[in-house]
Amino acid sequence: MARAAGIGGSFGRERTTLHAWLMLAPAMILLVAFTHYPALATIWHSFFSTPKGARPARFIGAENYAVLADDPVFWLVLKNNLIYALGTVPLSIGIALSMALWVNGRIRGKAAMRMAYFVPTVLPMIAVANLWLFFYTPDYGLIDRMTRLLFGWGPTNWIGSQETALGAMMMVAIWKEAGFFMIFYLAALQAIPPVLHEAAAVEGASRFYTFRRVTLPLLGPTTLFIAVNAVINGFRLVDHIIVMTHGGPDNATALLLTYIYDVGFRYWDTALASALTVVLLLILCLLAAAQFLLMGRRTHYR
Repeated sequence: MARAAGIGGSFGRERTTLHAWLMLAPAMILLVAFTHYPALATIWHSFFSTPKGARPARFIGAENYAVLADDPVFWLVLKNNLIYALGTVPLSIGIALSMALWVNGRIRGKAAMRMAYFVPTVLPMIAVANLWLFFYTPDYGLIDRMTRLLFGWGPTNWIGSQETALGAMMMVAIWKEAGFFMIFYLAALQAIPPVLHEAAAVEGASRFYTFRRVTLPLLGPTTLFIAVNAVINGFRLVDHIIVMTHGGPDNATALLLTYIYDVGFRYWDTALASALTVVLLLILCLLAAAQFLLMGRRTHYR
C-alpha cells in the first residue's frame, strides 16, 4: 500500500511538472524565437561584412566596431541619446509621481483627472508626433502663440533649429510617457496600508516627512521597475523623431535607434547596423545592471 502510494505520488509530481512545462512552452518558444535568437544572431553578424550581390559575407572580426570608433556621427548620436535619456527619464518619473500623488488625494473630479493624464499614453506615437508638429509650427503653432502672448517672443523654429530640436523631442516623449508611469505609481500608492500614514500623523510627522520616510520607501519596487522601463524607452522611443525631424537638422535629433535604421535600411550596411545594435544592447544591459545594483539595495519589498 505504501509503495503504491509512493508510486502514485511520484507520478502525480511528474504529471504536474510536465503540465507546468507545457504551459510555459508557448511563451518560451516565442521568447527564444523573437528575443534571444535574434540577439545572438545580431552579435554573430556584427563580426562579418555585409553581403552584396554575388559577394558573400566574410569574417572581419572587430572591424565594424573599429569603423564605429572612427565615425563622428556615431559619437554624435551617442551623445544625443545620452542627453535625451538624462532629460526624459528623471522628468517623466518625477511628473508621473506628482500626478499620481495629486489624483490619489481627496480632490473633486478625480476620475476625470486620471483619464486626462492617461490619454496621451493610449494615443499612437505617430498621431502624437503629428499633433506636436502643429504645436511646434512657427508663428501660428500653439507654443509660439503662447510664448508671444506671455513673453512677447517672435516666431521660433523649434524643430528646425539645432539648439532647440532635441529639447523639443524630449518634451514629446515626456508628455507621452508620464501618464503611463503614473498608473503604476497610483496602483502602488493605493496598495500602501492607510494605518501607516495614520500612525505617522499621530506621531506628529509633517506631510513632507511622512512622504520621505514612509511613502517614498514603500514605492521603491515600483520606482525601480519604472526607472528600468524609462531608461529602455529613452533608447527605444524614436517614432516621433522619424516623423517630425528624420534625425535633423544636421543630426541634431538623431539617436542610436534612428542611426541603426538609417545604416541598416537606407544605406543597407547590415553588418555595421548589427554592430550598432550590439552597442545599444550593451548600453542597456549596463544601465539596467547599474540600476538594480544601486537602487536594488535601497528597495524594500513587503
